Amino acid sequence: MHPSSRRIAHIGCGAGFAGDRPDAAIALVAALAERDGPRYLFFELLAERTLAEAQLRRLEDPDLGYATHLFAFLAPILRPCLTHGIPIITNGGAANPVAAARRLRRELESQGLEARIACVLGDDLGDALDDTADWLPADCPREEIVSCNVYIGAEAVTEALLGGADIVIGGRLADPSMVVGALRHAHGWEADDWQHLAVATAAGHLLECGTQVTGGYFADAGRKAIPDPAHLGCPIAEVGSDASLVLTKTPGSGGCVTEQTVKEQLLYEVHDPAAYLTPDVTLDVSRASLETVGPDRVAIHGIQGHPAPATLKGNLGLRGLWFGEAGISYAGPGAVERARLAMDILRQRLDDRLPALRPHFDLIGVASLFNDGSGEWLADRLQDAPAVEDVRLRLGLVDRDREAVELALQELETLYLNGPAGGGGVRRQLGESLRTRSFLIARERVTPFVTWP
Repeated sequence: MHPSSRRIAHIGCGAGFAGDRPDAAIALVAALAERDGPRYLFFELLAERTLAEAQLRRLEDPDLGYATHLFAFLAPILRPCLTHGIPIITNGGAANPVAAARRLRRELESQGLEARIACVLGDDLGDALDDTADWLPADCPREEIVSCNVYIGAEAVTEALLGGADIVIGGRLADPSMVVGALRHAHGWEADDWQHLAVATAAGHLLECGTQVTGGYFADAGRKAIPDPAHLGCPIAEVGSDASLVLTKTPGSGGCVTEQTVKEQLLYEVHDPAAYLTPDVTLDVSRASLETVGPDRVAIHGIQGHPAPATLKGNLGLRGLWFGEAGISYAGPGAVERARLAMDILRQRLDDRLPALRPHFDLIGVASLFNDGSGEWLADRLQDAPAVEDVRLRLGLVDRDREAVELALQELETLYLNGPAGGGGVRRQLGESLRTRSFLIARERVTPFVTWP
């Protein structure tokens, strides 16, 4: 293909997780609006526990269950995206894409806007948990399942865009598949065009964590400096119909796109660089090479693709456990010794009153992040404890017995009067502890589809 006939699609990621910055996408949309050719914006808002939490909210209220901050991301960019013909794709529908679409319709009407909204469904297998669900882990307690979703691919996203969707809202759309769906729409790539889908998936993988590829998470004070980290720019992928791939970012923003930032993100969470399994393709980045082609512009070459796996990954959200934590601080001379005494008192009280619990203790300032479940790291550190004067005792618990966890947290609070001198700043919290389990399911047993609410 002659370079002049090459078609370039531009895709920007406005958020890499549910707690990202909603304002960052405003400048991104303005940048996309100035570009020629197909433009797309997507928001990646879904993690494993995020989906389980969303399902709990849906159980409480059938009008909820989408990503909590979905509309904080959508509201400021709806008008410019619709004005400039930039389709929006998101998995922020979480456990209830249809409810999200209904609310979005009201939001659009309030702004005097009209849009064609599509929902991608079929990832939720919650209604299929009967005796035929032989794909569930054999030891999984079915009564504790709160969510059951499969990572689905790009096919339905492409279908929605071909149907004229201005906004596509899905549930457990695999992160890179939102980009694959957009690029299949832009360039007409087929579902078995493994080489082109591999490049599309690589683009999606680089974009999916948002500003992580433009300097966020990459930054390391004194070692890897980036400019203006308080105003990181959102990433943009330029993907040609010839499968060329260049990564850049919002012009004039903070952060940077370098071969180093791209390398880190390209390998991020990739279990096997030669065979990264996704719903759309098996991605091979083992022979990838990078080339700086301008300021904040990196080209990625050598991406390879192989047929998609026969199975899809599913994820279960399970309830039934309670998580509690509480802390109390000690400061000044002898802070370490007093905090240690408080821990010893609390440990004895819990052994006496609640022997079935398995408490975890940290002394923040002495041993916390590196501490282990058995407390060996903490014990070693206390043999030659640093002379710090700011220590916090933290108690953490996970158990099925909510009442026992509450009593344990109360025991820490009693250290105000029943523990060493100078304790203060007690904080405590108790909440349901959601855990996740993964499974594999044959691809043909999952049927994604598009609805137009």
